[in-house]
Amino acid sequence: MIDMIEKEDPVISEEEAAQYDRQIRLWGLDAQKRLRGSRVLLVGLGGLGAEVAKNLILAGVKGLTLLDHEQVTEESCRAQFLVPVTAQGQNRAHASLERAQKLNPMVQVHADTDRVEEKPDDFFLQFDAVCLTGCSKDLMVRVDLLCSQHNIKVFCGDVYGYYGYMFSNLGQEHSYVEEKPKLVKPSRDSNDGPDAKKAKVDVNETTMVKKTSSFCSLKEALEVDWSSEKAKAGLKRTPVDYFLLHVLLKFRTDKGRDPDPQSFAEDSELLRQIRDDVLESLSVSSDFLKDDFISFCFSEMSPVCAVVGGVLGQEIVKALSQRDPPHRNFFFFDGRKGNGTVDYFGPN
Repeated sequence: MIDMIEKEDPVISEEEAAQYDRQIRLWGLDAQKRLRGSRVLLVGLGGLGAEVAKNLILAGVKGLTLLDHEQVTEESCRAQFLVPVTAQGQNRAHASLERAQKLNPMVQVHADTDRVEEKPDDFFLQFDAVCLTGCSKDLMVRVDLLCSQHNIKVFCGDVYGYYGYMFSNLGQEHSYVEEKPKLVKPSRDSNDGPDAKKAKVDVNETTMVKKTSSFCSLKEALEVDWSSEKAKAGLKRTPVDYFLLHVLLKFRTDKGRDPDPQSFAEDSELLRQIRDDVLESLSVSSDFLKDDFISFCFSEMSPVCAVVGGVLGQEIVKALSQRDPPHRNFFFFDGRKGNGTVDYFGPN
């Protein structure tokens, strides 16, 4: 039996079984029950947050809390689809609530207009998973350390122009099941040579295999030591997006916001300076991250939000349902190249 989050076993009603029929056929009734018993906190209702909210609501979690203190702006209306164009000036979480709830009336969707920085530790402990978007590095590290101590799954993600990422921490021992084709053993009296005596894959029959995966904290993932010779030798295989993330998180820490098209010249120069400082502190040459990244990390691009939000939502669903192998522990998306990369950073 796979270790489960200790809570009451949810019952799937006939109406819910009909609503979720397709996905029950896809990942099974037990996985849907785990989803149906899960409560998720989603911080940040920008373009990425709206995509994640949609995916979680349609998947059928028990409850979703939308936490955001920001107001709807013209850019908000362009980047995400849950706020009406007439909602400018209203709180983003509250303005997103009506359309979010209509996606699936069976999910309890709540709006919280407080600042996430002002929430006490106890607030986060009522959830089974916490997803942070648009947050500072310090806040993400704080919440991640807190939740990992209480077996709460943590996800972080952001979109910067053409670039996006997600991070996950599912704990030191995350259990899940994976569906594999069944191996058919040959009969003992087979006389058709050595190949006939090998086990063969039966594509028409599958079996569920129990597995575990280990994750590290966000703090550990961002504090990789690149000064050793071994680490430097592995730089050629390292996605440049990992270092770009360091630069963009430092920009957010220093300015309290993301790069803004309204101050393109000023922010471009600051990004270049932060790039040089960050890579120097990591013992990495500034040539590793070329200047051309600067023009492509302004605003939230809706297509990038859709891709990263799809992956992020899928990873939350997989983690809560304990079905299928999770991404460990970063996913990076580069909209300029149109490709994504999964890679692990942290202690081996």
